[in-house]
Amino acid sequence: MSIRIAATASGAYPNVRARRLRVNASIRDMVTEHRLHPSNFIAPIFIIEGEQIKEEISSMPGYFRYSLDLVLPHVAELFDLGIRSVLLFVKVPDELKDNEGTEALNPEGLMQRSIRAIKEKCPEMYVMTDVALDPYSSFGHDGIVEDGQIVNDETVRVLSRMAVSHASAGADMVAPSDMMDGRIGGIRKALEFEGFEHVGIMAYSAKYASCYYGPFRDALDSAPGFGDKKTYQMDPANVREAIREAQLDQQEGADIVMVKPGLPYLDVVRAVKESVGVPVSVYHVSGEYAMLKAAAAKGWLNEEQAIIETLMSFRRAGADLIATYFAADAARMLNGK
Repeated sequence: MSIRIAATASGAYPNVRARRLRVNASIRDMVTEHRLHPSNFIAPIFIIEGEQIKEEISSMPGYFRYSLDLVLPHVAELFDLGIRSVLLFVKVPDELKDNEGTEALNPEGLMQRSIRAIKEKCPEMYVMTDVALDPYSSFGHDGIVEDGQIVNDETVRVLSRMAVSHASAGADMVAPSDMMDGRIGGIRKALEFEGFEHVGIMAYSAKYASCYYGPFRDALDSAPGFGDKKTYQMDPANVREAIREAQLDQQEGADIVMVKPGLPYLDVVRAVKESVGVPVSVYHVSGEYAMLKAAAAKGWLNEEQAIIETLMSFRRAGADLIATYFAADAARMLNGK
């Protein structure tokens, strides 16, 4: 009794009982602070040349590379699930790779053909496109290489032309993932000059030099041929730098800013969210996907529960949009399918 009296004297318990708002599912739903909806998701898609190809990525169980003919029904299925955006990546044959990104500017390249086909098949799907040179580079880097260095301004000029090429094919938004200085301003200027003022930019503003990208590089055969990407991707120790990068990208014309990877950088998502006035996206990257899949396969985690809890963590941290390889699975769960 003495314990109860002491607690009562504090002016809180038992008058205040937080569990009253958890007593049943109805009240829990009424007071929930964050919600997930399929429209929060961006579904990454890997596209390869050929026909009738659906190749599972060995390091990403349950995720596939699609030939263009099979991508189209896949996109239609995503739209039916309530997902409203796809982010396109293409796997470029080695013989088409060089140091200048020549194939990236080909109006009949796989990316350009894919954009046109998807917009024709599913015109309401919001198509985002990867703008970076690493899939096209003989060196596997995100920029042009000179004397062993990734050069900035020459790369920005190519990326700007690449963005215009995607816009010409019908892309709704371009997503520069290269981390070159000034590329958002360069791309925005090029799009405006060519009459594509309606085409948006989702900037990979805080893209860290992370170990979590390994399966993605398997998917596109885009690992760097020498060195690493630390001269342009960010130091995992830094947060203020992420805020600065996001603010610069917003000033240069980004419509959405991104933090990548996701789970190890939830603090960065929150910091960026509080520092900009545009929507914030997060990329739940391939290594995160692979780890969750591996743990679920071992029976160590309930996969469905882990997917939803993980995606909710991004929303709670402040992400408006989530690029995730679990987009279709999560949408099915949210739709009760």
